Amino acid sequence: MLHHVQGLSEAASEAVSDSELDARATVSVIVPATDAPETLLRCCDALIASDDPPDEIVVVDSPGDANAATARNLGVERATGDILLFIDADVEVRPDAMSRIRAAFADDSSLSAVFGSYDDTPAARGVASSFRNLLHHHMHQSARGAASTFWTGLGAVRMDAFCKVGGFDEEIEFMEDVDLGMRLHMAGESIWLDPEIQGTHLKRWTTWSMVRTDVIGRGVPWIRILLRHRSTTTALNLGWRHRLSALAAVTFTLALALLLPLVAAAALMLLVGLNWRFYLLLLRRRGPLETLAGVMLHVLHHLASVISIPIGIAFHLRDRRRARRAARAETENAVASLV
Repeated sequence: MLHHVQGLSEAASEAVSDSELDARATVSVIVPATDAPETLLRCCDALIASDDPPDEIVVVDSPGDANAATARNLGVERATGDILLFIDADVEVRPDAMSRIRAAFADDSSLSAVFGSYDDTPAARGVASSFRNLLHHHMHQSARGAASTFWTGLGAVRMDAFCKVGGFDEEIEFMEDVDLGMRLHMAGESIWLDPEIQGTHLKRWTTWSMVRTDVIGRGVPWIRILLRHRSTTTALNLGWRHRLSALAAVTFTLALALLLPLVAAAALMLLVGLNWRFYLLLLRRRGPLETLAGVMLHVLHHLASVISIPIGIAFHLRDRRRARRAARAETENAVASLV
């Protein structure tokens, strides 16, 4: 594990009085990097070059087999700040991101967590990369306000609130940030999505990596977490627009397979009507050809989400059976020890 401490820059120190420095909360940045990402240096350099740099940066680069939840919890153990800022190693924060995060907590003492958004200038080129990163940007830009989830791509939480709910659940391989957000929300903590807090996503996507992530890394884990918490949230991509879009994508695909062109056209029109703002963003940023490709990738994205539902339910039922068997075995062992 590498522990890098970075104080306030000279410029930032000059802009803050001694009394303000004493009163304001300290910020520790946690960056999981157990897979030795090539983007790590750019991530850290952007943090150090911020208008208002963090008080310390904790980079977790070992153990190599640690999942994201474990790596972030290890980082928290080394952190000393009042506020924990979690950033993925492939995110390059905008210069004003740190000052916006500090201001959010300073302006609202009841705020427990805040998270931001990718910007609309993804670094990686290619149709899949542009589509995926701009989709995530659009989703967060459209959801400003109170939230019942959390995002560790660029999200901050007060140390005391984080410890109150027990940190990240290390048994969760993917979407541990969503689980943390749900537990914070259920504990009565206030979470806010501020889309003005932005960073550039440096990750390169392929169509295969997108579909694989949509199913294994997002869809299935999200269903399991929702069932685990018995949640019916409509946050972010679980809202009615996303659900209707998924229905349109399934209908479009089935109509094509059954050679029903009018039904397919109607379903596609519905999909475009529901998501025209996102497609307009694609058109502005990437042009007409990539926009057309983006519509088809959007269909694929929704199909992957739908496929994830029965798989997630099956895993949840398996988990419940295992939990019951473990509880029964523990009871039997306890009884046997008394005999």
